[in-house]
Amino acid sequence: MKEHYDVVIVGSGLGGLVSSIILAKEGYSVCVLEKNNQYGGNLQTFVRDKTIFDTGIHYIGGLSEGQNLYKYFKYLGIIDHLNLKKMDEDGFDIISFGHDKTEYPHAQGYENFVKQLENYFPEEKTNLEEYCRKIRSVCDSFPLFNLNWQGRYDNAILELNAKNTIDEFTENEKLRAVLGGSNFLYAGIPDKSPFYVHALSVNSYIQSSWRCVNGGSQITKQLLKQLKKYGGEFYKRKEVVHFSVENNKVTSVKMKDGTEVSGTYFISNIEPKTTLKMAGEECFRKSFYSRIQSLEGVISAFSLYVVFKPNCFKYINHNYYHFKNSDDVWTAHDYDENSWPKAYMASMNAYKQDEEWAEGMTFITYMKYDDVLPWADTFNTAAEENHRGESYDEFKSRKAAIFLDEIEKKFPGIKQCIKSVHTSTPLSYRDYIGGDGGNMYGYVKDSNNPMKTLIASKTKLDNLYLTGQSVNMHGVLGVTIGAVVTCSEILGKEYLVTKINQASE
Repeated sequence: MKEHYDVVIVGSGLGGLVSSIILAKEGYSVCVLEKNNQYGGNLQTFVRDKTIFDTGIHYIGGLSEGQNLYKYFKYLGIIDHLNLKKMDEDGFDIISFGHDKTEYPHAQGYENFVKQLENYFPEEKTNLEEYCRKIRSVCDSFPLFNLNWQGRYDNAILELNAKNTIDEFTENEKLRAVLGGSNFLYAGIPDKSPFYVHALSVNSYIQSSWRCVNGGSQITKQLLKQLKKYGGEFYKRKEVVHFSVENNKVTSVKMKDGTEVSGTYFISNIEPKTTLKMAGEECFRKSFYSRIQSLEGVISAFSLYVVFKPNCFKYINHNYYHFKNSDDVWTAHDYDENSWPKAYMASMNAYKQDEEWAEGMTFITYMKYDDVLPWADTFNTAAEENHRGESYDEFKSRKAAIFLDEIEKKFPGIKQCIKSVHTSTPLSYRDYIGGDGGNMYGYVKDSNNPMKTLIASKTKLDNLYLTGQSVNMHGVLGVTIGAVVTCSEILGKEYLVTKINQASE
């Protein structure tokens, strides 16, 4: 590791890695520092019983040729090296309810999306078309969503509420539930979640939906290959603990092992609350510092990773968003000991292009950080292993058993196909990703007060920038665009976006 780089990037999540390649391609010397044993943040995978599981990336949208994420990945040099599997065209997501045998599909392609739902809601065709038009027009109002450097989004769009806007399209309660049914993608809160977050989340998948064969960590692997190609350097098990600041500039970062590295520019791809603390409260305006520290983190998750016995459970090429009741669609996060889990997402890992039998399956449901507070002072990752204690193991086993009973109702016979079960809790997310309270997607966005959660990628320190899911938007596309926004502060937006567009011409 050299003593000085043009750009020092703290954290190797998608935002940090995309930023590193953009700047390395422009001739900057770049160094990425990662605390974990594995690069990639939420792109990390793990193996249990020879079965690969994703921790964060279960499916990706917008990757057909000419679509937005395709163009970004083309510019980054990785699109041709990814092993992707297209999900079911007529239903990549299935919305289902405990008291209703019907399974409601979200299909790929807007015409097809309307057509498939029309089968279940014949009188609603016009309303479905209106809904799709609204989704697209809201997405089109974000210039970088369509790789335009010019234009600004209309602030009024940020104030539209997701649930209210969806409900305006139809009087049919079941259809309302079906259209809002994948709101686990952004942890929907009825009186807060903005419609633009809903639109940006679902639009990409309606364009096209894909699974990463053998997991999302292949994206990390290809990004690191590109970074290396352009002379960038990256180091793991290097935990940054302090930003040294002089005259309103970061001069260097200090690592846990005492190493220091200086730089011209610094990009932080870790939790903004932590970034500000590591630079020092006195470096920022009081109002800004306290606003960021008081932001509410999105709820966390409890995940169940199931390894199947061979040739026992059929591979399913779509996801499920399953609710005990259709009126739980916007309140699944609001549970108590008796009602948990009110809802869950079920997703399969793809292991080859053509498969009949499933090797593994992931089930994710909401879990509040408060549920794991008794063990909040423990820390455990692959890079820094500690046992959280028997009471924690017992808590996980108890929750897994309750969750599996619920899953068995939807997938009868699944239990007898299970070889082993593995779990993760909000503490796993907190320790690996570093997010406040183990949050899934950064901070809660509020349509009643859009500016409150707006965090600029350029801080008031002359050379410190922020990137990652807490800054603009979460998700693979959101974070990729966020990294482009961050790097535009250094390179200029017109220049950078023009280059990205030229790459896929």
